[in-house]
Amino acid sequence: MALSSEESRMKSEIESHALELLVPIDQYLAAGVHIGTYVCNKAMREFVYRIRPDGLYVLDVRKIDERLRIAAKMISRYEPDKIVAVSVRQYGHQSVKKFSQYVRSKSITGRVIPGILTNPHLEYYMEPELVVVTDPRADQQIITEAFRIGIPVVSFSDTDNRIDGIDLIIPANNKGRRSLALLYWILTRQVLRERGELMPNADLPEPPDAFETRIGGKA
Repeated sequence: MALSSEESRMKSEIESHALELLVPIDQYLAAGVHIGTYVCNKAMREFVYRIRPDGLYVLDVRKIDERLRIAAKMISRYEPDKIVAVSVRQYGHQSVKKFSQYVRSKSITGRVIPGILTNPHLEYYMEPELVVVTDPRADQQIITEAFRIGIPVVSFSDTDNRIDGIDLIIPANNKGRRSLALLYWILTRQVLRERGELMPNADLPEPPDAFETRIGGKA
């Protein structure tokens, strides 16, 4: 698929500065991690590369890459069983499950039971020290509870997302299956590298598409 003018420009800028990304720029672009929405909240403007003529906001891949590195460094400082990764939306289910499998964290996919972080009488009550969420809008319940009790939150956030209660934003297309799969794959790999469980240039034993949620048996 041919690159758009914005994508070609961003690729040229990255290549001209010999910027080393966590994965090749073409891999980022092919997964659409940079595709924003037609709405951009004020707090997300710093992560925007350009606004297309049709009004679509395009995220800066360099800033996505930078925040993935920062998030991985942050996550690696916590004990695995004190981390919980969350995706209410179906498109993030497999990504969160795979992340949690490799990172050895807890996970929540599907509905978040109210009080899961704040009501110790609940059967499914958790006491994490860090929460990783996929979509601030869909995962608002867990963000609200984490904020209430002072647990830091790392979140993938698209241009239209509100970021109240989020401590570390990873700007990204958090609506596409391929995008989420690649983002979580990179984050997982980088966390393991930061922990010293993977060599600096080593990959996970599975490719990014293993992190992609299949809907109705189709990719």
